[in-house]
Amino acid sequence: MIKAGWDVAEWQIRPPARACGRCARPFEDGERISSRLLYVEQEGYRREDICEKCLAQADQSAVFSWWWSTFRLPPPPPPEPVKRETAESLLRKLIEEGRPERAAAIFVLCVMLERRRLLVEREVQRHRDGRLTRIYEHRGTGESFIIQDPQLRLGDLEKVQTEVLALLSGSDAHPSETAGSGSAKIPAPSGSSESASCLT
Repeated sequence: MIKAGWDVAEWQIRPPARACGRCARPFEDGERISSRLLYVEQEGYRREDICEKCLAQADQSAVFSWWWSTFRLPPPPPPEPVKRETAESLLRKLIEEGRPERAAAIFVLCVMLERRRLLVEREVQRHRDGRLTRIYEHRGTGESFIIQDPQLRLGDLEKVQTEVLALLSGSDAHPSETAGSGSAKIPAPSGSSESASCLT
């Protein structure tokens, strides 16, 4: 069951900066940097990337999460391929749309991409109201994905898997319309118990 009270603004993708957020020095390819998520009232989540030299002087009061990253210059854009929906493109599309009923599909897509080693989970934050926020980083681009964990139960997984497969095939069916409509399975995360929220 998906918990009520979702804030669509909390599903976000934050790209890495090309320069230090403190001294404004451009990062060099391969440089070790500190990546931080700040939570600012009236503004929400804000990513800040800082060089090692500036880290000691950085204000820590609003830090929600932080990790070490390696800055990579983005590669030149490849030739435009034939359009085909992939797990990554679908995840980006659903996050951009911001539809609360797609919360479970967004989360399952993140798990799929983590299993494929495209995303890496950096941190899990538990809120006072019981909600879980998972911070993923894209291994190739360095983008941070801020994902709300719907804390699915094992009984919900089959329906969500079917929904994701339908979306990947090009269907825009509502989650309730996809239950029991497919037999293919998305691998369930390791370590699953009664609650499927531990998808790491």
